[in-house]
Amino acid sequence: MSADKRKPVLVIGLGRFGSAVATTLERMGHEVLGADVSAELVQGHAEGLTQVVEADCTDFTCLQRLGAAEFESAVVGIGSDIEASVLTVLALTDLGVPNIWAKATNEKHGRILERTGAHHVVYPESRMGERVARLLNERLMDFIDFGDNYGIAKLAAPAPVVGLPLMTSDCRKRFDVTVVGVKREGEDFIHAVPDTLILPGDVLVISGHIEQIEAFAAMD
Repeated sequence: MSADKRKPVLVIGLGRFGSAVATTLERMGHEVLGADVSAELVQGHAEGLTQVVEADCTDFTCLQRLGAAEFESAVVGIGSDIEASVLTVLALTDLGVPNIWAKATNEKHGRILERTGAHHVVYPESRMGERVARLLNERLMDFIDFGDNYGIAKLAAPAPVVGLPLMTSDCRKRFDVTVVGVKREGEDFIHAVPDTLILPGDVLVISGHIEQIEAFAAMD
């Protein structure tokens, strides 16, 4: 989608999470209306966002005046003030915003947000903690958790598969993971096929259930 067709997004709460969302959306070509009760945060984003306002978005009337009902997507990045977070989601729901994303600090907060009307709830601190824990495994270089206990990982090729073509190592049957591709230093990414040979120093991209990925990465 070209930048000029990317729809505006309302981002409420310009702390670390909200500001990261807002500035990334701007780089992607979206127009962003950022809002926060802090004059200091608003001033700090005055040059970086399409528009930024100091506003109490827990107030339905305030959101009406900001034109929140005209946005198809809104992100509520308020985390520390749970009451403000919930009231803001409720007001956006009452305005009929069809796509509401909200940050939650814990599962209880998340359940309240969902019942209040949030369509998507994210747990950035929890997710980052899990990600760091997994990446402490020296072979795991990157990891994406897709939910439902399924993920994709980038890792150094474990010893049991080095020197073998994929059809021989039979990763899917023996280890219950799928090798999606291989990256060698100085070469282009290789999409994996049965006769792809795994060499020392290769980096693999694999998919599968998280427990199997972790077990595969830990093999010597």
